[in-house]
Amino acid sequence: MIESIIQALIGFMGNIFSKELILLIISMVPILELRGGLIAASEMLLDLPIQKALPICIIGNLIPIPFILLLITQIFTFLKKSKRIKPLIEKLEKKTLKKRDTIEKCEFWGLVIFVGIPLPGTGAWTGALIASLLGIEHKKAFLAISLGVLLAAGIMSVLSYGVLNAIF
Repeated sequence: MIESIIQALIGFMGNIFSKELILLIISMVPILELRGGLIAASEMLLDLPIQKALPICIIGNLIPIPFILLLITQIFTFLKKSKRIKPLIEKLEKKTLKKRDTIEKCEFWGLVIFVGIPLPGTGAWTGALIASLLGIEHKKAFLAISLGVLLAAGIMSVLSYGVLNAIF
């Protein structure tokens, strides 16, 4: 499924933007993030060398994080004023906070591991949302999320450029 979303985005933006800009945008998108960016950058799709793709994906994944950390609680508070949107926001908060155990046990390192392990439902966006909802100090959260993104970059580089290329 993620591959089809990535292919659709590449198809949509392919004639408009450079490969590097496409990669940056994909890395900024929730759910796809750095993982999707590195899959897109691999030989199978955009065919960008890892030394070029990796910094772009890391930067792209980190760009939205300060905005999420600083603004998401105010945005959620504002959106909850709408009777139609309030249940959606509350459901998102509840779903996100189900993952809080990993982070609360070891706050900083829990957040690093949560963001860094490339599993569905984890990543910088969700990590930033959880950090905001738990009231973790912004600088500390950003540092933990940044380290998590670097961990994810290492893991996904091996998968995208090593294992997947060997298979395909």
